[in-house]
Amino acid sequence: MALRGVWQLQKLIVSYSDWGGSSRGIRAFMESKLPAFKESNPQLEVVTEHIRGQHPHLKAIYSNSSILLFPHPPLQVFNWNHNERVVCVKNLTPEEILLQATRLRNALGRKVIKLKTRHVTKHPSVQGTWTTDKKF
Repeated sequence: MALRGVWQLQKLIVSYSDWGGSSRGIRAFMESKLPAFKESNPQLEVVTEHIRGQHPHLKAIYSNSSILLFPHPPLQVFNWNHNERVVCVKNLTPEEILLQATRLRNALGRKVIKLKTRHVTKHPSVQGTWTTDKKF
C-alpha cells in the first residue's frame, strides 16, 4: 500500500526448496503466477532464494522512509527503518500463495496497536462522551 505516494513494501523474498514436498505449490507459483505478479508491480523488488531442507516462506521487507531535504537540491538523505514480515506458505496452492503475496504488498508494515477506547483524542471532553440515550 502506498503511504503519501510511497510504496511501503520494498522487497519480497520468495524462499523455496527444489526437493521438499511442501514446496510443490510455491514452485508452481514461481512458474505460473510470479512473472505476472512482477510485471504488475514494477515498484517491487522480487527475489527468489533457494533454501534446501526448510519449508517455503515469503519474506516482506517494508521501509517506512523519511526524506530529509537540504538547501542544495541534489542532496537528499533517506532514513530507512526496516520492518519485516514472514509468512509460511507450506502446502499452499499457487492461488493461495498469490493471495498471501498480495496481502503483504497491500500492508503498511506497521505493528498493530490495540486501542483502549473506541475513540482517540488528545483533549477528552469535560462533559463526557456523547450518546443518544440521554433522558431529559
